[in-house]
Amino acid sequence: MSRLKVRTIRQTVVLPGTPRQVYNALMTTRGHMGFTGADARISPKVGGKFMAWGGYIHGTNIKLVPGKTIVQKWVPSEATWPSGHESTVTYSLTPSPRGTRLSFTHSGVPAEHAGHLTTGWKKSYWDPLRQYLAE
Repeated sequence: MSRLKVRTIRQTVVLPGTPRQVYNALMTTRGHMGFTGADARISPKVGGKFMAWGGYIHGTNIKLVPGKTIVQKWVPSEATWPSGHESTVTYSLTPSPRGTRLSFTHSGVPAEHAGHLTTGWKKSYWDPLRQYLAE
């Protein structure tokens, strides 16, 4: 059996709003549905499950520090995603003069998925989140 080649995606964005507002947009069902426009169910607890983008993404909350840190095990519902493989998503939120600096890491990404996920985070998360928080 060949070993899975994985990549790490790192992105940093500055978003309008406080770290608490950004955290709540990402970590509440209402907030997540508000900026994505897609069905979501987000548990606010460590060990709790989440589902986003109408079931395309699911996983488990590993570490939550309200207004500061979100760490999740993350699995997309893609036929080509390796069965049983979980990647790790980390959001670090810090105040910035223009709102909140979000430092993002997505580790353990199968190499063949790194390209579309790199684009996907920008298009499906940072752009609509920026718009949602600016309203």
